[in-house]
Amino acid sequence: MLEATRRAARKSLAFLACAALSLSVLVGSPSVQASTTAEKIESLLNKKQAMARQDQSGPRLADYLSAAPVQELVPGANRLGVPGGDPTVAPAFTGDKQVGYVYLTSDVVNTRGYSSLPIDILVGLSMDGEIVGAKLVDHHEPIVLIGVPDSAVVNFINGYVGKNYYKAPPRPGDAPPVDIVSGATVTLMVVGDSITRSSMLVARAHIGGEQSTAGAAAAAAAAAPTEKRSIVMDEGSVQSWDELLASGAISHLHVSVDDVNQAFIKSGRQGAIDRPEPGDPEDSFIDLYAALVSVPSIGRSVLGQADWDWLKERLKPGQQAIVVAGEGRYSFKGSGYVRGGVFDRIEVIQGDNGIQFSDSDHERLGDIMAAGAPSFREIALFTIPADATFDPTEPWRLQLMVQRVMNVQQKAFTTFNLNYELPASLVKVEPIAAAPAAQGAAPAGATDWEQDPQLWKQIWIAKTGQIIVISFALVTLIGLFFFQDQLTKHEKFYKRFRIAFLLFSLFWIGWYAKAQPSVVNVLTFTHALMNGFHWDYFLMDPIVFLLWVATAVSMIFWNRGAFCGWLCPFGALQELTNKLARALHVPQIKVRHGVHTRLAGLKYVIFIGLFGVSLYQMALAEMLAEIEPFKTAIILKFIRDWPFVIFAVLLVGAGLFIERFYCRYLCPMGAALAIPAKLRIFDWLRRYKMCGNPCQLCAVECPVQAIKPEGDIDPNECIQCLNCQQLYHNDNRCPHLIQKNAKLRKKPAPASATPAAPVTVVTRRKSIGKGDGDVQPQAH
Repeated sequence: MLEATRRAARKSLAFLACAALSLSVLVGSPSVQASTTAEKIESLLNKKQAMARQDQSGPRLADYLSAAPVQELVPGANRLGVPGGDPTVAPAFTGDKQVGYVYLTSDVVNTRGYSSLPIDILVGLSMDGEIVGAKLVDHHEPIVLIGVPDSAVVNFINGYVGKNYYKAPPRPGDAPPVDIVSGATVTLMVVGDSITRSSMLVARAHIGGEQSTAGAAAAAAAAAPTEKRSIVMDEGSVQSWDELLASGAISHLHVSVDDVNQAFIKSGRQGAIDRPEPGDPEDSFIDLYAALVSVPSIGRSVLGQADWDWLKERLKPGQQAIVVAGEGRYSFKGSGYVRGGVFDRIEVIQGDNGIQFSDSDHERLGDIMAAGAPSFREIALFTIPADATFDPTEPWRLQLMVQRVMNVQQKAFTTFNLNYELPASLVKVEPIAAAPAAQGAAPAGATDWEQDPQLWKQIWIAKTGQIIVISFALVTLIGLFFFQDQLTKHEKFYKRFRIAFLLFSLFWIGWYAKAQPSVVNVLTFTHALMNGFHWDYFLMDPIVFLLWVATAVSMIFWNRGAFCGWLCPFGALQELTNKLARALHVPQIKVRHGVHTRLAGLKYVIFIGLFGVSLYQMALAEMLAEIEPFKTAIILKFIRDWPFVIFAVLLVGAGLFIERFYCRYLCPMGAALAIPAKLRIFDWLRRYKMCGNPCQLCAVECPVQAIKPEGDIDPNECIQCLNCQQLYHNDNRCPHLIQKNAKLRKKPAPASATPAAPVTVVTRRKSIGKGDGDVQPQAH
């Protein structure tokens, strides 16, 4: 049956290639675009059998072993053994000697991508747990299918080769070894998490598992603490700057311009090497100092008595604080904490634990109060969170991350460490009796990584600042809708607020947060419902998730308009560019109602087509969803292959003459949201009896022609822009209010109303031989 399905799919290939050729006539070179599209479709068809195996239960390693030569996964190996074990691995041999293991990540961990399907990566491990090879063999991620070049993904995966997470487990919050590609953040975080976690599990099971229970128990007994260490809490005497440095109470890191350039040369990243830090090699790049000021004698000396007393009151029992000071051309604070609330250039690391600071942990200091202290460009007091794992009596290091921009999409990073250990005179050591070895001790190699939050939780924590911003914006929008009658009475405020919110949607939601919901999300959600739903897949991108929740709730009250009219970044781009075009007197095309109605049906045809294809082949549907220009215009900011850019520019250009051209006639996302629009419970848009008969003012001025000539508002097309509600309350433009106010003043309505703003009542006149009425303005 599978082969029959493949044959049927191949018969449709010619049609799809022809469709691609037709599209390429619009967007650029026919041969290049059609060829590229046909090749990608052929590739998807070749993956059909592998995708059918996604539904099979049990290990799938044997199905993919032929996807890569064994030498590529385990250098030096010439054959593979029979897959087996738990987790399933295939031993790799050189002759009769075993030299490593090969496994499939999706057999070991259940981390899935944005498509809700596994990302399958073959990984090779050496006998000591080092990752010696990795190859992506199957995936269905939409952004990687078309939006991001394969070479960038391969480079990212290869960055994990040489890492040994069994011997050196990653710390919570560690950056990946290779820079994440812009536009594929979630997918590549999933890839990195899959490789990291699976390599640790496989190594523990097949390498660490070879250790005897007795040996593990002996190791645990040997590691048991024999002494208790605590801070000396005597405040002691106040020390000078030089005395604090000499004793080690303050630690110092000096980084020169040459040190930075040499570090990037060692990283091997050519883009960073080609952009060296300018200046004399001996010039200071940064002088960094750190001190543990929660220790009384250090705190009094560095902060002064008044600030030390304040800090003592603020700290919880056992909580610690450090002061960091910097001088030089590089800022240890950066600007990340301004945008996202996290200081992303420094991290306190102790053992396997990493601590990053947020703006709530930070206090700005003006001076170091120790006698003889130099002046600094930046001084900060950081309070270590009370729930963080940190022992002040043990050594730790402050890791400084230095970044270098390679191009508009990528940055390179290198790190320097400032090591810190409290002076022995400030640590009290007390011996304790040795405890007997515990029964059932944890096997060697167990680390705190198992207690780390799930990947989606880590992403939410990292994006706390963005979550707060989008939550505030959504609450503001809800308030606008609930109090729309009061707000739309103020014409200037309404227009300025709408432009400001559209700018926010375009620049912050779209180009900054890259949170552009797509019809792919609708298809993925439906696919997940049919193939095992898991919230984890949809929680990977918190901003997109919150936008979808808000959209789902708003459909009960205001149909699809809350998203399409206010929150969609591409919709905002179309409306803002059209406003600019109008300001430049670009002529506008008014589509006749009958033609408009028929063209509006195209988006439903496109959506139903995509939905039907997704039931057969999800990856193919995701590829055909490129009719959405969202990825090009918003996610990748028009930095993409030229056929996609031309296609997106043409759609934006059409919107200069017909406002929201793409939204009206082509958007499958809008169609997907419009279908359940009839299910809304409330109708918040108010109308007068004369709306539509005879008055056509709102219908003529509706930016998407969602008001029928009869005066009814079509909920399937309405984007809830509230333009008609602003007219509804406008005493100077609404003919009904003009007549009503004239009666209240006991004056007959003038034959030709001449208010402050011109008033036009538009009526319909039947065209001879036409089925549709022509809209004709008539003065009243």
